[in-house]
Amino acid sequence: MTDTETLADRILAGDRRALARAVTLVESTRADHRGEAAALLERLRGAGRQALRIGLSGTPGVGKSTFIEAFGMMLIGQGLRVAVLAVDPSSARSGGSILGDKTRMERLSREKAAFIRPSPSSTHLGGVARRTREAVALCEAAGFDVVLIETVGVGQSETMVAQMCDLFVLLLAPAGGDELQGVKRGIMEMADLILVNKADGDLKATATRTVADYAGALRLLRHRPQDPEGFPKALPVSAVTEEGLAAAWAEMQALAGLRRESGWWDRTRAEQAAHWFEEEVRAGLLRRLAEPGVRAEMAAQAKAVVRGDISPEAAAQAVIRGLGAED
Repeated sequence: MTDTETLADRILAGDRRALARAVTLVESTRADHRGEAAALLERLRGAGRQALRIGLSGTPGVGKSTFIEAFGMMLIGQGLRVAVLAVDPSSARSGGSILGDKTRMERLSREKAAFIRPSPSSTHLGGVARRTREAVALCEAAGFDVVLIETVGVGQSETMVAQMCDLFVLLLAPAGGDELQGVKRGIMEMADLILVNKADGDLKATATRTVADYAGALRLLRHRPQDPEGFPKALPVSAVTEEGLAAAWAEMQALAGLRRESGWWDRTRAEQAAHWFEEEVRAGLLRRLAEPGVRAEMAAQAKAVVRGDISPEAAAQAVIRGLGAED
């Protein structure tokens, strides 16, 4: 039995250490590791396991990690296994995670039914890490029931997470109308559920008003025929008191159930797979541009362009033809 086969069997058995090793493998940029990762994912694909994938976004300071810990503990209390893929901003110097969500979810990280993996965004746009989608597939193969994907929290570009999840939840803080105007339209249009966090203590009344404001905004913004009646919704929650978490989970389950019954679930997952196939092709072509021979050809063509010997368009076509791709 090969190392890849052994690793796959351990993941299918729910071994968290094997899962952590596999995530490290798929995140590696080494050519030999990319081959091993592809073989591992292909072997695990046959298991046919699926989890409820929930994307969670929100601006820094809104309490995403606190919410995830409270929400995850509630789900574990119901007998579910929960994986958290937390994408942190990257250090420009080391490339590593700046925040480190695992240290901010102490209770959840001690649970045997939980798996928390912080990954640096590594300047990858879209609020997710380059290999988050593969990490989600690994967590599903390991038998987790719910996979929470926490994005960096940088604004409109967060919509990339919608291409890898079944439900997209936007976490916001209590605020007035001026704050509502500052919410990016793109991310509002993608959210299936808006949760106004910190709805406790002195902020509870403010949170209630904010929920009403966002509910009104959603009615104006959303015109998606595939949305079931009553969705998207805005709800108040408190990660500190845990008030509203059960109601939010009930709404998530209801929406997921309606989407399964309507065929939306399977159709969307197929569309997501096609999207990521195209992304992999693009990424592969970009890696080709970093090869020494291609870089030398680009440098030579760039000099010809600077001298005026060839137009930028013709030079680009020459490089593309050298890659064996049509322009």
